[in-house]
Amino acid sequence: MTFAALAQAPDRRRTEARMLAFAVAITVGGYAYTGLSMEGRLPAGMPWFTAAMVLIALVPHLVVRRVADRADPLILPLATLLTGIGLVLLNRLDITYARLPRLQTAQAATGQLVWTGLGVAVCVAILLLLRDHRVLQRYVYLTMAVGLVLLMAPAFFGADQFGAKRWILLGPLSLQPGEFVKLMIVVFFAGYLTVNRNALALAGRRVMGIQLPPGRQLGPIFTIWIISLLVLIFERDLGTSLIFFGVFVIMLYMATERTGWVVCGLAMAAVGAAVVGSAEPHVKGRVMAWLHPMDIFLPPEKRPPGLISAQSAESLFSFGSGGVGGTGLGQGHPELVGFAGNSDFILTTVGEELGMAGVMAILLLYTLLAQRGFRVGVSARDPFGKLLAVGLAGALVLQVFVVAGGVTGLIPLTGKALPFLAKGGSSLVANWMTVAVLIRISDAAQRRREPVGAFARRTRRRAGGRALPAPRAGAPGS
Repeated sequence: MTFAALAQAPDRRRTEARMLAFAVAITVGGYAYTGLSMEGRLPAGMPWFTAAMVLIALVPHLVVRRVADRADPLILPLATLLTGIGLVLLNRLDITYARLPRLQTAQAATGQLVWTGLGVAVCVAILLLLRDHRVLQRYVYLTMAVGLVLLMAPAFFGADQFGAKRWILLGPLSLQPGEFVKLMIVVFFAGYLTVNRNALALAGRRVMGIQLPPGRQLGPIFTIWIISLLVLIFERDLGTSLIFFGVFVIMLYMATERTGWVVCGLAMAAVGAAVVGSAEPHVKGRVMAWLHPMDIFLPPEKRPPGLISAQSAESLFSFGSGGVGGTGLGQGHPELVGFAGNSDFILTTVGEELGMAGVMAILLLYTLLAQRGFRVGVSARDPFGKLLAVGLAGALVLQVFVVAGGVTGLIPLTGKALPFLAKGGSSLVANWMTVAVLIRISDAAQRRREPVGAFARRTRRRAGGRALPAPRAGAPGS
């Protein structure tokens, strides 16, 4: 441990505490404003919600201060703020849905708060039990085996909901294994690429000025491509397929620094999407809704084949009516989107009621969280930690892209949940697991950044040659 790290650790945790207090204040203020705006009074559960948010912020902060005191100070506050905004939005939607029994949508905010507590508890458990992220490298093949079993389980035992088979029903609860498999696959990719990066970096033929990888090394990318297509065909889960394949290409480029892998990945993704999109009716319907969103209002005989949903058109109307500043929290009409308003279409509520400014603020929060994750990867000293952090941050970016791109009309709808904001217990727990691993890697990277001797010599020169006291024997990290 360096003298610089000893000096910076308290500052990092103080910064984190201030940012967490700011996140809790924004969340509680938004919760109160929603009640005043929609019902003319403060919500009845205001004290309980405030206490819950304080505990959600305080407990992991105290644990980080104890076991990872040199971790990045912004990762935890950003995750807390995004989760809090999601709770406010879900509470706002619950008030509207309760007035419209025809939607038959269960109350989501209370359940999401319970899942948030569980996600934070899992995050704390990982921080307490996983003292070195490199331990995960020992179990990469076991992790991948479990991940493949979970990935294929919905195809055989899953429930078909909303046109996709990505859920497994466990009594009254539903589990989405793909959210956890995403983390497992990132762990496997990080371990595999750490060992095989030199072979994968070999140069192959040059085609149109681009150095392509050698043919014998294309096996891994073909395997992941086939797995992605199988998920897309049997489970009709376009979002998960794009995320898996995209994360692998990102990590390949990070490990080899060869653009040939990116070119091959993009070409294979385009071919696979075109083939499956033209053959699978559910995926084809989403492509039709993307290409012709307004045609849903035509007479049925004049609509393009497969176009059956008005959600894409309604989301565009929501963004358009919000303008720059929005209509005000609680003053929009998210019920027009239907039952998916608290899932992937939760961003349309932000666009309508908080306007373009609110959407940009949300996207900037995601960008900042991803940037901190990439920064952790760049600063990590071990190759496994570097690839693991980049893979986790890349998965977050891809999931936000496929969801936000779908509801804004940039790409076809995927049905994935917006991280931290949207309703979904599996997604929320998996995202908090990501936060825990990033915190652990960032703490390890900061501890190994500089040898004690180098810092002592430089500081001694600045002090005019006077010797500095040595760290106490037995001090943490000394």
